[in-house]
Amino acid sequence: MSALALALKKAGYEVTGSDVGIYPPISTYLKDNGINYYTGWHPERMNNPDLVVVGNVAGSTNPEWLYVQKNNIPYKSYPEVIAEFFVKENSIVCAGTYGKSTSTAILTWILKENNFDPSYMFGGISLNDIPAAELTDSTYSILEGDEYKSARWDNGPKFAHYSPTHLLLTSVVWDHADVYPTEQSYINAFTNLLKQIPKEGIVILSAKVTHDLPELSKLSQAKTITYGKIEDNDYQYKNVITTKDGTSFDIIYHPKNNTLKPITYNLNTAYNVTTSSLGDYMADNMTGCFALAHQIDIDPEKIIHALATFKNIKRRLEKRYNNGVTIFDDIAHSPKKAEAVLRSLKKIYAGKIIAVFEPNSGNRLSEAIPGYDNKFIDADEVIIPRLTTIKKDPNKPQPLEGDELRDIIAQTHNNVNYIDNDEQLMKHLMNSSKNGDVIIFLGSHGFRGMIEKLTKSLQSPQG
Repeated sequence: MSALALALKKAGYEVTGSDVGIYPPISTYLKDNGINYYTGWHPERMNNPDLVVVGNVAGSTNPEWLYVQKNNIPYKSYPEVIAEFFVKENSIVCAGTYGKSTSTAILTWILKENNFDPSYMFGGISLNDIPAAELTDSTYSILEGDEYKSARWDNGPKFAHYSPTHLLLTSVVWDHADVYPTEQSYINAFTNLLKQIPKEGIVILSAKVTHDLPELSKLSQAKTITYGKIEDNDYQYKNVITTKDGTSFDIIYHPKNNTLKPITYNLNTAYNVTTSSLGDYMADNMTGCFALAHQIDIDPEKIIHALATFKNIKRRLEKRYNNGVTIFDDIAHSPKKAEAVLRSLKKIYAGKIIAVFEPNSGNRLSEAIPGYDNKFIDADEVIIPRLTTIKKDPNKPQPLEGDELRDIIAQTHNNVNYIDNDEQLMKHLMNSSKNGDVIIFLGSHGFRGMIEKLTKSLQSPQG
């Protein structure tokens, strides 16, 4: 929502907004860009807007939603507004369980660096100092394709509104059990997305998708291209080296049929990529983006240059402190995403890794419990903080609480703690870590300022 707010403001609209809670870095981002907002629901502050964009947090009894209904104020869902303002003739959508925000940001950077000047939107704050959304006159748009439901009155995925002509699909691993109660219902959302791509379009599929769900690779009528670690893919990445300073790897293009060749290509040439971004999975994300950019005829060397200058987006293995103890912040809010982050850190750091983890609401449902098995084995200690309060429906199973989540993770991990007091948690982290150790905060919420307070404590003489 914050990215949309800024893009519409720059386009000349007056924009305000509200939410139940607005946390750094988004709150700082809004203030820095002069967008007025308030926390909580206050109909008296809404006045009489021309349009209200309704987010998923607004339930049927939300006071502002009731005010909109009572006064017949025009309203739309978030993806409906994105579709109206952003979607262009060449509509690139990046979708998948994980990697979609980062991949959208990477592709945006590549196209901007090569003078495509696309309209775009991705979730997060770019470290390349570009806004997270922008409206232009280009015939290209790049959108993050979220599979979460569109609105309280529309349970369909957001990406269903974006009319993609080009699709980058990074992964399909059951998530958001609150919207998709079965694995098949989740897969069906992506099945329908693939069928949307027109015959003259392009589909870029991760090998993770084609390996786990081979039936998906046969669904689209469009040209379908694969990427991954093994040679069977049209675009292969190999020789991945990750250090504390970044990641390097090679991309090799060897198309499996002649219809896949773009204008500029050198078969079996190894293009070396060096990036400051951490994590083995960045090689996967960047290779998918390389493939799509290459297929729309951007020169490989120009793609490589753009990848080298891409600085990632905030809260993607973002290093927040590095002086003896290293503190990272990552938005990984599911056990599967946490697993990938922890695996990458384990390859880089020899010291102890302490993970503070808060799942999203969907991963606090009983259906998500099997997904926790062995996902935290690369952490030496896992800490569950006080979990964010979520609205409970008395007619549905109740969300997992912190002590219950601790017990679930402890079934496959021998050092899991639940600390529901923030001050005690920070004191525990201070006492449990030493030079060479890593503390990683994993989750989509703001951890109530604990990262900032912990960093300040470590910087002080007493720290």
